[in-house]
Amino acid sequence: MSCARASRRAVLTSAAAVISGAMFLTGCGGDDGSGSAAAKESSTRRITDATGREVEVPSDPQKVVTLSEPTLDAALALGVKPVGATAGRGQSGVSTYLADKASSAQVVATVAEADIEKLAALQPDLILLDETTAVKNEVAKLEAIAPTVVTAKLNEDWKKAFTATADALNKEPQAEKILTDFDTDVAATEKKLGTDAGAVVSVVRWQNGAPSVVGKGVGHVGSTLTALGLARPKDQQGASAGHSEPVSLEKLSTIDGDWLFFGTLGDRADGAKAYAEARKAANFGKLKAEQAGHVVVVEGSAWNSAGGPLAARIVLDDITKALAS
Repeated sequence: MSCARASRRAVLTSAAAVISGAMFLTGCGGDDGSGSAAAKESSTRRITDATGREVEVPSDPQKVVTLSEPTLDAALALGVKPVGATAGRGQSGVSTYLADKASSAQVVATVAEADIEKLAALQPDLILLDETTAVKNEVAKLEAIAPTVVTAKLNEDWKKAFTATADALNKEPQAEKILTDFDTDVAATEKKLGTDAGAVVSVVRWQNGAPSVVGKGVGHVGSTLTALGLARPKDQQGASAGHSEPVSLEKLSTIDGDWLFFGTLGDRADGAKAYAEARKAANFGKLKAEQAGHVVVVEGSAWNSAGGPLAARIVLDDITKALAS
């Protein structure tokens, strides 16, 4: 047997031991008369996930683990507080914009990998993830712990991904209302843009002394800008080749626009520090957005991560405040 296969077997055996122990302890509990509640928790429903797999999930999941940024965002938006979650990109905890709402969640993964044993110890009854995380390659291991749903393919429209997560959580009506309210507010903001109607809006993340282009395609940033009728610089149009696309300091002019939304992977305070650094870079002062006072420092973790309705709401609020107030 190869070392890799032996390692995988060891992990699954460990996870199975944790689950078996939990089941034994549950079985030893006395009858508290909550038969109807137990029946409700044990009822299941069958759904088809983004990979075409049929998954039998609990009708009323009680211990959810979200292993991607969008599924964590979506669950919290729907009033579900996961017991386990993924760390935000470049952060040790969850994305800063979700920190308050996800304070009770234990971090059991990054976008690169999951800690299978730590995850199993939480004894989840449902695991959610999507293809924005490398953990998508570990579904076989995750299924040994709890029903596992891949909610969306990579670069999926964020609203479709959110609806799929809501389906897995049996909360589609709540999701429909969230999206309807969001679209209503987008339409209201578009009507207030005035002279900024059709403005060219650039979105960048400043990291390691240089910018990267983010928010392209149909994610929560790109689609919101499109819905508002706002344009993007030439190099920010179309789908993204990856999560972010670095730009050399010699080509700063390519990130210019009527407005520049500027952040990092952290919070707004971290973005302010990065902006002070960026202003020292040669040619940054020549950007027309900088000269016009149209550089907006944002909560970067919401703008620059893969997100859902909570991140999209922050994006819309920032745009509304800057362009439509």
